[in-house]
Amino acid sequence: MKRTILAPGHELLSYRIHEVTPYINWIYFFHAWGFQPRFAAIANIHGCDSCRALWLTTFPEEERSKASEAMQLFKEANRMLDQLDETISIRCIFRLCRANADGDNLLIEGRTFPLLRQQAPQPDGSPFLCLSDFVRPLSLGTPDIVGLFASTISEEAEETYKSDPYKHLLVQTLNDRLAEAATEKMHEYVRKEAWGYAPDESLSIPDLLVEKYQGIRPAVGYPSLPDQSVNFLLDDLLDMGQTGITLTENGAMHPHSSVCGMMLAHPASRYFAVGKIGEDQLDDYARRRGMPIENMRKFLAGNIESAS
Repeated sequence: MKRTILAPGHELLSYRIHEVTPYINWIYFFHAWGFQPRFAAIANIHGCDSCRALWLTTFPEEERSKASEAMQLFKEANRMLDQLDETISIRCIFRLCRANADGDNLLIEGRTFPLLRQQAPQPDGSPFLCLSDFVRPLSLGTPDIVGLFASTISEEAEETYKSDPYKHLLVQTLNDRLAEAATEKMHEYVRKEAWGYAPDESLSIPDLLVEKYQGIRPAVGYPSLPDQSVNFLLDDLLDMGQTGITLTENGAMHPHSSVCGMMLAHPASRYFAVGKIGEDQLDDYARRRGMPIENMRKFLAGNIESAS
């Protein structure tokens, strides 16, 4: 890992592919190729050909051809990772910010970061959640910390093998996983060292991939943070350009294999879905975001409740 300190609590990290490969969640890679999660178990089979042959026998006869395809795809993916490791890097940037919650807003380094709260009653009667619930309220008079992050693959990786459709697709699906894997490794470093709220954490990578650590890392586009326009707020605070990320006028990130969001440390923090919102919340959110309601409607089209 190459580490550049931009300011206290604001760091730029650069990883080689072999450093983050152990953090790849292969389930999502195989899903992108149309395989059910059970076929991703090939990633856990190490060693001789006889071990792989034994793995094949765990499938019903009618599924062994598909399992063989998964095995071959995994071999080709690892071969490609070895090739890309010579030239491609993954960059992450994070910033640990002073922050407080003010209702459904976060105040991050003096800037207002509006959020959305669940509106639909939960089957178990649990409270209507907002990410701001997991940050110390402004009324307590003591600042909390919120982590912001962005990760991306080198832009040249997206241009690799453009003349070979199969290899290009293989690289693209690997790029997506590498950006996520680097984020996982970065988050581990933040929890244990940079932020240091979990210095004694000792989790296996499988445990990390099922999020057994303290805190959450909601990315933009997640059900709890669905508004892509907040990428502009994150960029203002992070300076994503230092990783090579640029934003389109609609807030989409380039390179495509990029991810950004926030890190929260509260022990009770958890993921949730904002779900559908009504016109009243859309109006309130647009006002807090300082954007015309029709612009906001485009960003939240998937969350707006249809008029009955």
